[in-house]
Amino acid sequence: MPTIFLGIGSNLDRERHISSGLDMLYEILGGLKLSSVYESDAVGFCGRPFYNLVAAAETNIGLGQLTELIKAVEDKNGRDRTLPKFSSRTLDIDVLLYGECSGCHEGVELPRPEILEFAHVLCPLAEIAGDRLMPATNISFTSLWQQYDKSRQVIWPVDFEWQGSKISTGR
Repeated sequence: MPTIFLGIGSNLDRERHISSGLDMLYEILGGLKLSSVYESDAVGFCGRPFYNLVAAAETNIGLGQLTELIKAVEDKNGRDRTLPKFSSRTLDIDVLLYGECSGCHEGVELPRPEILEFAHVLCPLAEIAGDRLMPATNISFTSLWQQYDKSRQVIWPVDFEWQGSKISTGR
């Protein structure tokens, strides 16, 4: 059963939409392993700050079906797909990794290129999958995070509770 990693973010009513998205993902996938929640300024446009985290799960759901289920979760949380790529989001969920897949599969580029581009993706991924190797490389996510130029994007952990448990503590 492949392990999947999902990047989750919101900058509109952040707590509500992330909690709702996690609830729905839990219903679909069962147990979730969650990173801390990080806040960062919007990237690529002027907007409210984002909350981001990474969730991991094991699933037998195929990548195409998983993508459709994720889109439904986003849509149920008010996702407006008419907006530009870099714009405010009620909820954004991206498949970062699907097992050891590498390349384009069912219209999804894996591993997702944003892993190496943005601190708000790489840091929480390294937090929960640090020893794991980036598919098609021999480099761990911990090493990738250590090598990342942290001046490119400043992020910081925030207090966050989900289902009555604290999953993240601020600085």
